[in-house]
Amino acid sequence: MNILVIGTGYVGTTTALVFAEMGWKVTGLDTDQQKLNQLQNGILYFHEPGLKELLIKHNSSGQLQFTSNKKEAIQKSDVIFICVGTPSRPDGSADLSYVKQVAEDVAYHMNGYKLVVNKSTVPVGTQEKVTEWISESNRHAHPYDVASNPEFLREGKALEDSLHPDRIIIGTKSDRAAKLLQQLYSSMTCEIIETTPRTAELIKYASNAFLATKISYMNELSRLSDRLDVDIREVAKGMGLDLRIGSRFLQAGIGYGGSCFPKDVSALQQTAEENGMKLQILEQVVNVNKSQYLYMLDKAKKKLGDFAGKKAAVLGLAFKPDTDDIREAPSLRLIQDLLGQQATVHLYDPIAKLPASFTHDHLTVASMAEDVFKEADAVFICTEWTMFQELDWKSIHPQMKQPNLFDGRNMLDAKTMKSFGYYYEGIGYK
Repeated sequence: MNILVIGTGYVGTTTALVFAEMGWKVTGLDTDQQKLNQLQNGILYFHEPGLKELLIKHNSSGQLQFTSNKKEAIQKSDVIFICVGTPSRPDGSADLSYVKQVAEDVAYHMNGYKLVVNKSTVPVGTQEKVTEWISESNRHAHPYDVASNPEFLREGKALEDSLHPDRIIIGTKSDRAAKLLQQLYSSMTCEIIETTPRTAELIKYASNAFLATKISYMNELSRLSDRLDVDIREVAKGMGLDLRIGSRFLQAGIGYGGSCFPKDVSALQQTAEENGMKLQILEQVVNVNKSQYLYMLDKAKKKLGDFAGKKAAVLGLAFKPDTDDIREAPSLRLIQDLLGQQATVHLYDPIAKLPASFTHDHLTVASMAEDVFKEADAVFICTEWTMFQELDWKSIHPQMKQPNLFDGRNMLDAKTMKSFGYYYEGIGYK
């Protein structure tokens, strides 16, 4: 079985590499020649643990190739995965223009039966739209099926999640398509759920929205914990031991970010509005998330008075560790607010980079974590990189003008930090 993955972004590249690792012949198709050149030369243009090694391995093994030749790639493939972007429009809905272009390309070049699979995160009803778009451009009336097979990748853990998934969702009404996808995933040991395309599409959005809800719930509860002098970490531990709740996504912090949760929550809200209703819980999930970083800034403001003329050291830019993704990262909003209030900001992240357009006279990006602390009035931890736990906090203390430490990820031990002389506050933990 020859597999074609259209779109070599984060999801597409990961999908192609994992299928190659499973033993299938895989082609990655993209129109971005610079991106293809990097992948062909074993250069992973984003950060994701374990993928670079797979890229080098399967470039050499012959299981994987990359191309910009649409006709050749489509015609030699049996199963075609759509892995292009579905960015948010200003109203929060998903932009399907890239998906539509892929559908039209497949229809134009197909030379026999093709199974087209939506791997991109798409609104409910997209499988039907892709079916229509292919039908409209299918000049020779070749047979085809369109299925939904959503991904459930955690950035920083994508390889683990792909090789050892919790479940595989197959959305199709076609027996032929179902059998092909069952064959494709035959080496997997997890449960494979066959359902309708609409159900599969909703499962993806509902899953991400629920995880975002857990995060915002704990973040709002952390504010109450501060007032009650309760450790939110212990609350989370006690809750997480309940099998009905589970321990994942109960960690309080400065909010979620990334390419999935903000976009998918907005798209699900838009879907509800298009169908004459509002998802009121998700409205509050978004409101809490937008304001959570401000909660930490308010803590700092109460201690410092204001930020004008103060130096702030910011540790962490990526929205989570083990990724270079800064999309919707709370750190960006925090930095913008600090600069807007006339603070000087010194930033460090081991992997993530600011976009070239993000510049300010009072913003300095350090090459080493140790470079941000000198004469700082406050430290803000925005990403829970393990290396931040391993810093020599005792020797950092005398370098600071004011040893104020605001831990937006509750990753340091408050008692230890206070013993070093820091004023320490986390989120629902101090």
